[in-house]
Amino acid sequence: MRIVGLTGGIASGKSTVSNLFKANGIPVVDADVIARNVLKKGSGGWKRVVAAFGEEILLPSREVDRPKLGQMVFSSDSKRQLLNKLMAPYISSGNFWEILKEWVKGAKVIVVDIPLLFEAKMDKWTKPIVVVWVSQETQLTRLMERDGLSEEDARNRVMAQMPLDLKRNKADIVIDNNGGLDELHQQFDKVLSEIRRPLTWFEFWRSRQGAFSILGLVTSGLFVCKQLN
Repeated sequence: MRIVGLTGGIASGKSTVSNLFKANGIPVVDADVIARNVLKKGSGGWKRVVAAFGEEILLPSREVDRPKLGQMVFSSDSKRQLLNKLMAPYISSGNFWEILKEWVKGAKVIVVDIPLLFEAKMDKWTKPIVVVWVSQETQLTRLMERDGLSEEDARNRVMAQMPLDLKRNKADIVIDNNGGLDELHQQFDKVLSEIRRPLTWFEFWRSRQGAFSILGLVTSGLFVCKQLN
């Protein structure tokens, strides 16, 4: 099974690319969805985060006020690191189970969409790594327009993440999303062809089909040995 890592930065267009993969029949494990589930009222992650940040981050419904929590952690390195530390085990576990589900279904290629791909060391488990890149100026402009943020708030959120230029240097494939949707689609078509290429031997043996092949070979070998004895 080929596990493709997809990452980018806030307002880079990563979610658009993720949706393009889904539209083309490629299963996507979305770490943002997993993170939202981790913070659902009453969950283990919810309890740890509320204990660390206090009940002022809760809505009247007792669900986490995500914008308020975001504003709190994006303005403080220590609080952001604490939140990431608290949630990391739950998100890693969620990623594992979602990947396993796709493996059981027989998927040959899946995409893991995770903003903190490098920070969470998930890059060691994904190949190729696709980075959706934009200039910082474009990133700030899109973020302010999308979320109605001031330039200072937008800059704080951008600076809280690993720089996109650094992610680009670590990537196997870079999608330059400074242009329009037509340009993005043209680049995506090339990426799609690349990740749909035939599996390597390692990727094949990691797939469900490969695992069954190994099981079949071992079973056949044991049967032959038994007959010889």
